[in-house]
Amino acid sequence: MNDFKHYTVMLNETVDALECKDEKIYVDCTLGGGGHSELILKRIQPNGKLIAFDIDDDAISYSKERLKNYKNLIILKSSYTNIKSELNKLGIDKITGGVILDLGASYHQLTKQERGFSFSKNAPLDMRFDMSADFSAYDVVNTYREDDLVRIFSEYGEERFSKRIAKSIVEARRIKPIGTTQELVDIIIKATPHIKSNIHPATRVFQAVRIEVNHELQNVKNVLDDILDLIDVGGIICVISFHSLEDRIVKQFFKKESQKCRCNNIICTCEPPKIELVNKKPITAGEIELKENPPSRSAKLRVVRCIR
Repeated sequence: MNDFKHYTVMLNETVDALECKDEKIYVDCTLGGGGHSELILKRIQPNGKLIAFDIDDDAISYSKERLKNYKNLIILKSSYTNIKSELNKLGIDKITGGVILDLGASYHQLTKQERGFSFSKNAPLDMRFDMSADFSAYDVVNTYREDDLVRIFSEYGEERFSKRIAKSIVEARRIKPIGTTQELVDIIIKATPHIKSNIHPATRVFQAVRIEVNHELQNVKNVLDDILDLIDVGGIICVISFHSLEDRIVKQFFKKESQKCRCNNIICTCEPPKIELVNKKPITAGEIELKENPPSRSAKLRVVRCIR
C-alpha cells in the first residue's frame, strides 16, 4: 500500500526499554505501520515470538507486506482489548518478554481523507479505527443528547465552549443531519468566539468525538488491568500516550500498582506491588525526532517492570 504514511514515535527509546531477548514472548498491542514490531523482531531472532494486534485493515495490509520475511510473528485483526482471549486461543498464558501499547490514532488514520478524522479535509463523519464497527462519529453528533455532548466535549476535549457548541449542534441537526466534517467545523466556528490561537477551534471537539467513538479511555483502563494479569516476572510494559487524558490514566495506574500500600487502611492488607517504575518521569522524543516529526512533541513514554 503505497499511500500508507507512518512515522514510528520514539522507536529506539521504546524498543530499548523492552530489553528484548531471544526465546521470550512479546506483544505489540498497536501494530500500526509495524515500526516497533520490526525492530523487536530483529532483536528477538531466532526463537523469540511477537504477537501484534490491530483493527485497522490498512495498517494490517501494510505491515503484513513490510514484515513478510519474519516467521516468528503472528498478526491478529483484533482489538488489544481482547488480549486475554486472543492469547488464550494461542495457548499463551504469560507474556514473558514485554508489551508495547502505542495509544491514539495513527498519522495514516488522521490524514486519510475518507476516514473523517481531520477537520482540515471534508469527508463523511466517521472516525472509526475499526471500519467494520457500526458506531461512528455521525451517530455521536446526530443522536447524543445535548447534555451528553457537553459532557464528552468537556471531559474528552477539555473544550471550554462545550455548552455553546453542543447547543449549536442540536439546533443544526433539527433542520438536517450533520453528515460531513466540514459541516461540523462550520457549526463549531460559528458557536465559538474568535480568539487568537495556534489551535484550530475544532481541534478539541474532534478529539472528544474520536475518543467517544472508539472508547479510547475506557479501553486503556481495561487493557492495563489485563496486561498486568498477563505479564510475567521480569517482563516490561511500555506505554506511549499522546494527550493528557491518556497519560493521566497510565500514570495513575502505574503509580497505584507500584505502591507498597494501596488500601489506605491503618493496618495495611495489601499484597506486595506487582510492578516497579523504570522511569519516574515520562520519556519524550529527542530533538532529531521532533524536527523530523513535530507531532512527536506530545508523546510520553512510561515504562514499568513486573517484579512479582
